[in-house]
Amino acid sequence: MTHAERIRYRQRQDAAYQAGDEAVTNLQAALALAGLTLPSLSNDGPVAGHGFVRLGGCNAAFANRLAEVIAAGADALQRQR
Repeated sequence: MTHAERIRYRQRQDAAYQAGDEAVTNLQAALALAGLTLPSLSNDGPVAGHGFVRLGGCNAAFANRLAEVIAAGADALQRQR
């Protein structure tokens, strides 16, 4: 790999890592609006050139509440259209 190729690769990796960080921040904020916190939510670094977010595990009650929030949000989006 040439020096220029290594630089481009590193730039892509950095951009993917940043995308993961932004996704974590956005998801944390959205969950907070619903009164939910997923403590294990984290940026797992770039994977195959893409940001990768580790959601982690949660208990069944949290998963059910998250499903309710997502369904309500999806329903509200459908009504807007």
